[in-house]
Amino acid sequence: MGRDVPNSPERLAAAQPLVAENLSRGSGHPAFSLTVAAGSCVALSGPSGSGKSALLRLIADLDPGTGTARIAELVRETMPANRWRRLVTYVAADSGWWTSPVSAHMADPEAARRLLAELGMSESLMKAVPDNVSSGERQRLSLVRALIQRPRFLLLDEPTSALDPESTLQVEELLMRVKQEGTGLLIVSHDPAQVARIADRHYVLSRTGLAEANP
Repeated sequence: MGRDVPNSPERLAAAQPLVAENLSRGSGHPAFSLTVAAGSCVALSGPSGSGKSALLRLIADLDPGTGTARIAELVRETMPANRWRRLVTYVAADSGWWTSPVSAHMADPEAARRLLAELGMSESLMKAVPDNVSSGERQRLSLVRALIQRPRFLLLDEPTSALDPESTLQVEELLMRVKQEGTGLLIVSHDPAQVARIADRHYVLSRTGLAEANP
């Protein structure tokens, strides 16, 4: 994994918040603004079709839209997309896997094995064909793949939707550890109990806007 060059913009932006301002898919769609502090967890909930996944994808510069996102002087629109996505990494509820085995997707196999152990998963999964593992295993492997890149912010779209309660708690414990180490988390969750356990702030999206729950 690459490390920041001393005095590089990435290093100078460490511990700075991720700020999204007036992000929208375009005409006829609402615009959303929010801030995620480094080392904090912000939860998003709301009805289907309210734009939760779309907002995460806009922040990660995966879909076209209007508005801006930035970390200090690092501005999404003025950076190469791959460089921004190393800082702000999106993990879908069911991420794509384009080759085999699983280890081919892991930039740091040893770090991946450590994270698998932390999640109670066998390192034999590194040799597996992605299509042959369960949806819950793929979901956790996607999280591992993202974490070993050491992003500043993780955007997680229902990261435990395919997991049993025990595996869900293991994922939450891992997320709380990386949060304590300074990674900012923006998580879509439909589970009120999960939001209560892990979120520092909670926003509810609707088709008309974004509101903080119990501010």
